[in-house]
Amino acid sequence: MTMQLSLKIFVLIAAISFFSSCKKEVDEPELVYKMAITTVENPDSIANFYLRLDNSQKMWVSSTIFPNYKPISGQRIIAYFNIISESKSDSLYDYSIKLNDVYPVLTKEILNIKTTQQDSIGNDSIQIDDMWVGSDFLNVQFTYLANDQLHLINLVKDTAKVYTDGKVHLEFRHNSNFDLPAFYKSGIVSFNIKSLQNNIPANDSLKLVIHVNVPNLAADKTYDLTYQFSKSVTLSKLPILKSIGRPSHSFE
Repeated sequence: MTMQLSLKIFVLIAAISFFSSCKKEVDEPELVYKMAITTVENPDSIANFYLRLDNSQKMWVSSTIFPNYKPISGQRIIAYFNIISESKSDSLYDYSIKLNDVYPVLTKEILNIKTTQQDSIGNDSIQIDDMWVGSDFLNVQFTYLANDQLHLINLVKDTAKVYTDGKVHLEFRHNSNFDLPAFYKSGIVSFNIKSLQNNIPANDSLKLVIHVNVPNLAADKTYDLTYQFSKSVTLSKLPILKSIGRPSHSFE
């Protein structure tokens, strides 16, 4: 084989390799890692399950780095994932995803309280970082001072208080259990508020007023929100979650 022929073969092989590499880059989309707060749909407690976004889209967990993770249906989580593929219009789900990490979100119901329960519920101050309604959940990100005691977080409806503005008034309550205010900690909680739809004829939304005892204010701070029954938030309206680190397990 002559030197000139060898050089031609080398150039041809290099060209084929280059174009094959370019084609691979075009054909295989770059994996984009995403983060979203979702609701688990896993009624059979199996290894493969759905995650429902707050815009009602469903994501099938077809791959995960947690093979033994079987989340409880109805649990809220922050999912870290990348989309493997989009599904056809007649499919049961919208996306197939790989689940890369999970942040469990405290998920609770509204608590109806009476005057005699005020002490056990508590009303210690707490800082609100963000608050929004997504799907049938009121989501709250918060910061509080703590040391080593378990803190209690609740959303309550005080049956002893009467309001005449046509809005639903709820209270975000914090019980520090007399903990030493030594360190700043943060967390996130989701409250299922679907029960508010009961006994409200001809309505497709509710105006909410959330009362919170925040630091350095003489009276409660109020947050006005709208709970839409028939509309879900779009992906573009999902909030960017503030950094909250890993779960500290110091509140429930």
